[in-house]
Amino acid sequence: MADDAPTPTRDYRETVFLPETPFPMRAGLPQKEPQILAKWAEQNLYHAMRADRQRAGAPLFVLHDGPPYANGAIHIGHALQKTLKDFVVRSRFLLGFDVDYVPGWDCHGLPIEWQIEKELKEKGRRKDEVSKAEFRTLCRDYAAKWIDVQRDGFKRLGVVGDWENRYATMDYSSEAAIVAEFHKFVATGQLYRGSKPVMWSPVERTALADAEVEYHDHNSPTIWVKFPVTEGSDAARGASVVIWTTTPWTIPANRAISYNEAIDYGVYQVEAMEEGLEFEPWAKPGDRLIVADKLSGDVFAAAKIAKARRVEKIDCQGMVCEHPFANLDPHYQFGVPLLAGDHVTDDAGTGFVHTAPGHGADDYLVWLAHGHREIPETVDPDGAYYPHVALFAGLKVLETEGKKAGKFGPANPAVMDKLIEADRLLARGRLEHSYPHSWRSKAPVIFRNTPQWFIRMDEPVDTKELGGRTLREAALEAIEATAFHPAGGKNRIRSMVESRPDWLISRQRAWGAPLAMFVDKETNQPLHDPEVDKRIIDAIGQEGADAWFTRPVTDFLGSHDPDRYEKVEDILDVWFDSGSTHAFTLEDRAHTKWPADLYLEGSDQHRGWFQSSLLESSGTRGRAPYDAILTHGFTMDENGEKMSKSKGNTVDPETVIRESGAEIIRLWASMIDYADDSRIGKTILQTTSDAYRKLRNTVRYMLGALADYSADEAVELEEMPPLERFILHRLWELDGQVRAAYEAYLFQDVIRPILDFCQEDLSALFFDIRRDSLYCDKPTELKRRAARTVMEAVFERLTAWLSPLIPFTMEEAWTTRYPDAHSNCLRTIPITPAEWRNDAEAARWAKVQKVTSVVTGALEVERREKRMGAALEAAPKVYVADADLMSALEGLDAAEVFRTSQATLVAGEGPAGAFCLPEVGGVAVEPLKAEGRKCARSWRILPEVGSDPRYPDLSLRDADAVAAWDAARA
Repeated sequence: MADDAPTPTRDYRETVFLPETPFPMRAGLPQKEPQILAKWAEQNLYHAMRADRQRAGAPLFVLHDGPPYANGAIHIGHALQKTLKDFVVRSRFLLGFDVDYVPGWDCHGLPIEWQIEKELKEKGRRKDEVSKAEFRTLCRDYAAKWIDVQRDGFKRLGVVGDWENRYATMDYSSEAAIVAEFHKFVATGQLYRGSKPVMWSPVERTALADAEVEYHDHNSPTIWVKFPVTEGSDAARGASVVIWTTTPWTIPANRAISYNEAIDYGVYQVEAMEEGLEFEPWAKPGDRLIVADKLSGDVFAAAKIAKARRVEKIDCQGMVCEHPFANLDPHYQFGVPLLAGDHVTDDAGTGFVHTAPGHGADDYLVWLAHGHREIPETVDPDGAYYPHVALFAGLKVLETEGKKAGKFGPANPAVMDKLIEADRLLARGRLEHSYPHSWRSKAPVIFRNTPQWFIRMDEPVDTKELGGRTLREAALEAIEATAFHPAGGKNRIRSMVESRPDWLISRQRAWGAPLAMFVDKETNQPLHDPEVDKRIIDAIGQEGADAWFTRPVTDFLGSHDPDRYEKVEDILDVWFDSGSTHAFTLEDRAHTKWPADLYLEGSDQHRGWFQSSLLESSGTRGRAPYDAILTHGFTMDENGEKMSKSKGNTVDPETVIRESGAEIIRLWASMIDYADDSRIGKTILQTTSDAYRKLRNTVRYMLGALADYSADEAVELEEMPPLERFILHRLWELDGQVRAAYEAYLFQDVIRPILDFCQEDLSALFFDIRRDSLYCDKPTELKRRAARTVMEAVFERLTAWLSPLIPFTMEEAWTTRYPDAHSNCLRTIPITPAEWRNDAEAARWAKVQKVTSVVTGALEVERREKRMGAALEAAPKVYVADADLMSALEGLDAAEVFRTSQATLVAGEGPAGAFCLPEVGGVAVEPLKAEGRKCARSWRILPEVGSDPRYPDLSLRDADAVAAWDAARA
């Protein structure tokens, strides 16, 4: 039993070497971070980092910034993406690279146009009352305002880059470069004007590319329509081919019916209808219907046909039908041929496809494949039937104004009413299915035949860059040559490029870079004259794209007859804009290179920026503008649901920064698996804050323990105690992991091992064991000096390893220890000697930890039962029957390892009743109490306390330390 300690003869607190540091426990990040940002700005940090690496002859690394849209304050998705980019930039600097990163913005496009139209409306002005020049100026000013707002938001996150030389697609030089890239496609014959069905947004009054369309569930009317056969076999005559469609409004545009030669079709005669119906069905006994055999049952169920007899098999080749409206208006009195097409299936419907070549890609292709060239124009840009469309002129397919904008108009009901009147409707219903919507307006889109400009995907191009390859072939080869993080991105973009149509690049709007070219009215071909192109580019470079819309054509055409040429007023697809950014950001600039090492964006950009950049660069340079692509998922709320202001589940980065600091967002971004969708919310941010506190406390403890440390007290490796050798081994191990993880952009594989190291190896082991030595040993003691030597090595590496992820805190820690040093951000990872590797110590301490876990378990029982308080009251007797575990403890101070005052090791099995853990065999513990008196300085209970008459209340070790302390101050 321990004797009660006498009243101390003096206050020994001043002799204890407690950690001392001005580095506060409470971070105060919202206040501290702006101070650090100001210091970085004063140091011109990004350019200082580049200059430092360039002086060292460092290799160049280029991250090309995918431009965010200059519209609105930053959101949490922005914060994640820009933070990931900053991880890349800072980690590449840390690995010794010279990193070129120029932030940029996408400025053209519909969202800004809509906003300006809205603002004009609020002022009582209409868009058509405003000149194009004034409208474009308003758009430009609006974008410039949000560039400033977003830039400040990104910089507040700690993102470093060449902010002073940022790029924007609306800059005059950028617009000139975009048009110059467009001219390259014109010059090489890859551009053509075609009249074909494209996805059209009546609400936005423009064509849309695939990348601008997203699919949502939509409830559509479904109709089964009869087309009477006018030419065909005897069995077919008098029968009707039945089609099924979810777009009744396209029936006036019907010109054919498609079938598949591999499908079996039959003529069926209706013999009986269902009884007891509340309405009179449109079919009746005696009707003869032609459908796919496999789908006949589904068709008859929809039409309420109780019984039908298959008359015979039908060969559809050469059959011609009558249009269902032929008996209502002469406009529809033309033959409707049956055309064979592979796109027809018998998975649903009737096995026949109603074919309107002006309103569907497959319809268009099968129509052309059978030698037809005339494409009917049925619906105008506003989504209404043209005046020449009999029976339906002026009716809206989609509403474009007012509260009903984006809703389907009266066209569908009107068509169904006329089908009933003509006795051509067999059945109708409703269907919930996936339907294309504009990703901007969220309104449904339609396929509509319209003249547009396209870039060919499948025509060989005889240029130096393409060498006879098609654009599709060049792009697919480029994909194979690109590294993808994660690897699954390759298959995703490859499948999109393999199946994509020709690139639609024209838009019928005002705010964008123009298709600045002239078309010969006689040949219908674009004018390619280098002198004309140069005048166009020069004018745009000086005055912006406005020059194209405001200057007279004679300024550009030179000696060409202006009456012979049509000036194209369309603007370029904004994806062509952003897909061209590599041309004016990476080329013709000092200290950068083309292609970029990396593009980094969200996974949706496989169909967006990654692909448009790939196509633009492949078409003009024969390869991708990047060597690697990294993609991240989307941000979701804590329940895995999509964020929405209406749901109130959004996370505002500005609020998080104001309340907790940008460092918490950065740490969250580093801890997630960014390749998947990531969750964030109050609970997750609280967990992140807890992890941050552990990291901060680890760094703070080291700063305190290293107070007044100098290289003079460093201990050489061969003199290190086993525990220090183990921690150095862990540093060697982590060094390899951290370097490899940063090389592969696996930031989670940096932070999580470091968090584990700080918690398990440092706080729970190294610091815990060495606390007594650090506080109470003489400064000259080898063990204390070795511990501080290792702590210095840990501090040097932790502040480097973590600097890309939590740079504010690491900067604060570094400048606390070295107030006059350069920024922590200028450092590279310290070299970790190979000699630190020590697999034997790693194996030893794994075994030691097993034994320690049994001792800790035994003492926890004693504390719980109130038989013992602190571990220093204990003198456990530890029985170790496992010889391997026993050998691991040789040469170690068991009491120090177990954090007790005394300890005894006994080889062999423990007595009955001794504490054991089932998961650790061969170890048993008797939790005995320490014998002796409590040291007034170290609180260890030892029989020797009081042996030194100079210090009757101290252990011998503590008495020696205090004597040295007193002597130094005598």
